Amino acid sequence: MEGNKGFKPNNENQGLPNNGGNGKARVIIYIVILAVLIAITFIDFGGGANEINWNKFENEMLLNNDVEKVVVVNRERADIYIKPESIDKYGGASAGSNLFSGSIPSFYFNIGDVESFETKLAEAQKDLPKEQRVSVEYKTEHDYLGSIISWILPIVLILVLWWFVFNKMSGGSGGGQIFSIGKSKAQVFDKERKVKVNFKDVAGLEEAKVEVMEIVDFLKNPDKYTKLGGKIPKGALLVGPPGTGKTLLAKAVAGEADVPFFSLSGSDFVEMFVGVGASRVRDLFRQAKSKAPCIIFIDEIDAIGRARGKSNSFSGNDERENTLNQLLTEMDGFDTNSGVIILAATNRAEILDSALMRAGRFDRQIHLELPDVKEREEIFQVHTKNLKMASSVKIDFLAKQTPGFSGADIANVCNEAALIAARNDKKEIDKQDFLDAVDRIIGGLEKKNKIISETEKRTIAYHEAGHATVSWLLEYANPLLKVTIIPRGKALGAAWYLPEERSITTKEQLLDEMCATLGGRASEEINFGKVSTGALNDLERVTKQAIAMVSFYGMSNDIGNLSYYNSTDDYGFTKPYSDKTAEKIDADVKAMVEEQYERAKEVLRNNMEGLTHLAETLLEKEVIFSDDLERIFGKRKGENKALDAINEAKEQEKAEAEKQAEDAPSTDAQGTENIDNANTES
Repeated sequence: MEGNKGFKPNNENQGLPNNGGNGKARVIIYIVILAVLIAITFIDFGGGANEINWNKFENEMLLNNDVEKVVVVNRERADIYIKPESIDKYGGASAGSNLFSGSIPSFYFNIGDVESFETKLAEAQKDLPKEQRVSVEYKTEHDYLGSIISWILPIVLILVLWWFVFNKMSGGSGGGQIFSIGKSKAQVFDKERKVKVNFKDVAGLEEAKVEVMEIVDFLKNPDKYTKLGGKIPKGALLVGPPGTGKTLLAKAVAGEADVPFFSLSGSDFVEMFVGVGASRVRDLFRQAKSKAPCIIFIDEIDAIGRARGKSNSFSGNDERENTLNQLLTEMDGFDTNSGVIILAATNRAEILDSALMRAGRFDRQIHLELPDVKEREEIFQVHTKNLKMASSVKIDFLAKQTPGFSGADIANVCNEAALIAARNDKKEIDKQDFLDAVDRIIGGLEKKNKIISETEKRTIAYHEAGHATVSWLLEYANPLLKVTIIPRGKALGAAWYLPEERSITTKEQLLDEMCATLGGRASEEINFGKVSTGALNDLERVTKQAIAMVSFYGMSNDIGNLSYYNSTDDYGFTKPYSDKTAEKIDADVKAMVEEQYERAKEVLRNNMEGLTHLAETLLEKEVIFSDDLERIFGKRKGENKALDAINEAKEQEKAEAEKQAEDAPSTDAQGTENIDNANTES
């Protein structure tokens, strides 16, 4: 399956300048640099002369008759001109001429006050012959070039800086900031830039694919529908839990539909500046109208589609609400068959504004649920297509081992299995690698080196054995698949259950699950006479479940058939019951949990022998499977199709192993025993 590497921003329709702007910028920069160099060359910083002091001028130059003349410039500086025949005596002396200012002085020094300088010069020359005395000239210099540059250069620099900033912020050089802040950030995919994902890469979502394939077909063959009086659907909302393939399905639509496809996220409309979101919505739909027929896909639309009046901002001029208002206007402002369809995705459909959800804006809501066992098998086939797997790996077995997994979870399992196999220097990915990957994703990384005392280890073993025993003996509880006392992640022990895939759950099923969850703490109390903090997660789960049963699902005899669940109250500011009712809810929750706790202790007391055997086995092996529970307690009462399917797969694999052993007489007994153990651990 192709990745996301084909998705690149498309500035083609945003009026952005091309790369020719960079060449213009370079030309201007070169001109500025040349101007600065010219200024440095011709501005007179002392004419290239070396600075000296008065003593050197008087004792070495003046008394030795080496000075040709002295020129006082601007009543600040005395320029010393050395006679040509004496230049060699002073190695650092300058000689030559300047294009603008004529000859260059050899030395200079600052005179301070002119009257003082004249007095000192007269005093120094009073003993010299008259013909050796140096005359003083006075000159006022005007640096016209420097003045011009000092005026023009800042203006040029400001203009260049302004041009650069304007070009950058208007979208040049990959910009898109201030002057294009109201432009849409949508990525456009058309005939030149097609998405390579298609419906073959989307496994499991058969009903959803039928819905979106009809939209694609409508765009390709509109006459097929319009000639019968049908109208093009204006929008379709993809709703489902995270990882179920909403964005992937949209990519497949982009790959299948031979029309322009605009892709962006709901957060792309959000900006700190007032009016920007609404401006981006207008620009997006303006581009879409110009390219109709086309599809607009807004991922995570709940970023701007949250119900109005429920924002954290108490301002009446909320920017998010303005953006939503503009989106509502644009969606309902199209002509009936203009050919622009909006796809959106969210996993929080309950918080979206009712005006956004109505027919005429989103005509269809396509629900994507977690895949069942058949759909998981199809997803595994897609993600294992490029993996080097051993022949012993069965896709249907992997699908049965991953109940409740989303498509993203399955993709992660396949990748993690490949990493585990590579870490162990294997040439192929075998079944155990996939099982280890499932364990890694559910429970976290094993921490075999974590130091645990024998007392703690024994407590953990009996705790997990309590869970396993109660869940196996109760009819409606989820049966155990695997339990370990090797620490994983933050947990000191972990258990894997195989929940039955069902659409509704009865009160009896919920109570059995609650009782099994409390079996760990009940086992600690029965066997050691005290409890530990290891049941924190168990208590949290049963408390939330009991509260839901009493206050949401109407499963309390005292409260009755009332539900205080409010799907529209996002922040829980209101309590839809009185304090007296709250006391009743608390009492019923406590009574329900205590009743199931006592029930768990009763189940364990009636099966102490099996509980002890299971805990000691767990201490010895550190990992036990459903086969161990079946050997100790016998067949389960409850019916679980997934568990039956796994047991059937195990029997089939065992039969295949026995057949292979018969076909290969050279296989020793130890090898056959290893095969049986491997099947048991699966």
